[in-house]
Amino acid sequence: MNDRLTAVYASIDALVDYALVHLDLDPRNADWARNRIFALFDLDSYPGAEAVSCRPCRGEDCCAQGPEGSVGRARIVPDALLSAFRAAAVDCGLFEAQEGPMYADIVMGLLSANPADLDDRFLLVEHRDGGMAAMQWFYDYCVANNYVKRAQLDRNPRFDSHGLTVTINLAKPEFKNMKKAAAGNAVAGGYPKCTICHENEGFAGRDKRTLRTLPVTLGGESWFWQFSPYGYFDQHGICVNTDHTPMHVDRDTFGHLLDFVDRFPGYFLGCNAALPRIGGSVLAHDHYQGGGELLPMHKAATWSAFTLADYPDAVVEILDWPGTAVRVVSKNRQSIIDVSDIIREAWVGYDDAANGIASHDADGNRQSALSPSAIITERGYEMSLIFRNNAISDEYPEGVFHAHPEYWPVKQEPIGLIEAQGLFILPGRLVDQLGIVEEALAEGRDLPDEVSEFSLEWGELAETLAGNRDREAIRQAIHDELGSVCYRILGNTAVFKQKATTQTFLGSLGFAAR
Repeated sequence: MNDRLTAVYASIDALVDYALVHLDLDPRNADWARNRIFALFDLDSYPGAEAVSCRPCRGEDCCAQGPEGSVGRARIVPDALLSAFRAAAVDCGLFEAQEGPMYADIVMGLLSANPADLDDRFLLVEHRDGGMAAMQWFYDYCVANNYVKRAQLDRNPRFDSHGLTVTINLAKPEFKNMKKAAAGNAVAGGYPKCTICHENEGFAGRDKRTLRTLPVTLGGESWFWQFSPYGYFDQHGICVNTDHTPMHVDRDTFGHLLDFVDRFPGYFLGCNAALPRIGGSVLAHDHYQGGGELLPMHKAATWSAFTLADYPDAVVEILDWPGTAVRVVSKNRQSIIDVSDIIREAWVGYDDAANGIASHDADGNRQSALSPSAIITERGYEMSLIFRNNAISDEYPEGVFHAHPEYWPVKQEPIGLIEAQGLFILPGRLVDQLGIVEEALAEGRDLPDEVSEFSLEWGELAETLAGNRDREAIRQAIHDELGSVCYRILGNTAVFKQKATTQTFLGSLGFAAR
């Protein structure tokens, strides 16, 4: 057996050893799992583990450790082992280099536990240690089996600015409008019906062999949870209706969100407004988003607080926030649902010509919607309600309450739930573009032609820096500028440009200042 083939066998052995330690592979199934991988490439000259394999992986040397998880232990990622496998297999002519990601997905899918066994293990951990410990275990598993691309996520630039968190996602494609986003999430052929249907679990056609989901019951209905492979924040995932039914926000939505945080009190869960241009790109399938990190809006200060006579145990707070948002707070679950739905029903039918708000367009299509988000704190339940409207005009054909054109070089995509709550996901192209801007500022040159669309940002940066060419000062100024632009974009999305207008709206529903 030649050295190249020996390297292939050694890389497969290392992956099987990794699965024994990190993917709950039963030792009784080790030979069977190894042989399934051999079958992919018609390998039949295996001389035995003693002849080719490194020592069993114990989370050291052979496999990389990612950053610490929320409970302080290092997450194990298989990137180094998969890189070695791909390199050995390509060198041996088993597949082409560009096929490497697909074969990595195939191999890790074979080594991962089946969904039923994972569900059973989750329930055991939850029964013993609670829902949050079980979610932490499940997340770590999804990192370990390479569905969650943690190593790639950790390379995304991230910083705080102007009370917001700004990230540049190097893996996410940029969809500049909802039509393109919907096309990017469409599935040709009718199976699965969309990119988030449960039938995607293990589906080779979309490289979902390593996807594993978790059954969840919301409002007595069957839903399921899955983590996002390129999450925007820690433990980012989606909760999806098992039935392929259109997105909607109604009274039941508030109960669903509370059901979820009751079971997983360290997470938040919310949803996009169920209308085009102001939220998610998969409007055909009802789903929520959430995860293990509170976003900036969850921590926003209160501008003013109000109560409703029939619900004295609930407080409604207008948030000190650039978008239009209120927060309903109560220890009483029913009060949260009732008060939130009073506001929802009023907003979706609200017309205010003086402030440019029309609940429906000229053809009778609804334009206003709420985007809710629930958490549990020491104060009780907190339901944030973001007011959205998807009206368009000749001046703003992509949306009146959308990022205005002067900010499109930074962000042109629709502003969904996550960004409306203060975590901005900017396109990967900015790394190169802002690098060019940085070089020009450091060298004292004019704005380069290839990034001429950043004239607004350039002018503001030049004023801030006032000729300072220090690299660190320039980078900090660029971060501040991005945060400032994102803050102004949230201002564009605000349906009420003044907090007092939000107060007037609540007053019309009978809310009184505390």
